[in-house]
Amino acid sequence: MTRYLALALALALPTAPLLAQQGRPGAHFVENWDLDGDGKVTAKEAAERRANVFAAFDANEDGFLDAEEYVLFDEAREADMAAQGNHGRGAMKRAADGMLLERNDVDGDGKVSLEEFTGTAADWIAWLDGDKDGVVTTADFGRGMGAGKN
Repeated sequence: MTRYLALALALALPTAPLLAQQGRPGAHFVENWDLDGDGKVTAKEAAERRANVFAAFDANEDGFLDAEEYVLFDEAREADMAAQGNHGRGAMKRAADGMLLERNDVDGDGKVSLEEFTGTAADWIAWLDGDKDGVVTTADFGRGMGAGKN
């Protein structure tokens, strides 16, 4: 549970400056995933951030997120979305859906390894990239998350 609280704080603290930007769909996502602050989330940044998220939720430190650990992960994502209110909820739900167990369990064994979790980052970014320019920006959220279907 301590890891859950730590991640919740990690997700919440960088969003404090966004309170004034509440009207921009995707601003919360970009703030949390854009590691170099250029307003663009790349597959490399997503993979690095996913590794951090993975470490926060791998409670037993066995190198996998199992179904029990995923329950806490799902709850944390829901709490994060709820904290954003209904603003951009459809687009943010699509981004959150890219983190689901079934989307990341590449080998179908019921758990997600670090390699699976970080290895799906490029596909996740491509799925969210509405204008297909190779990065995700707030503009991609404004477009209703683009045409990508998965």
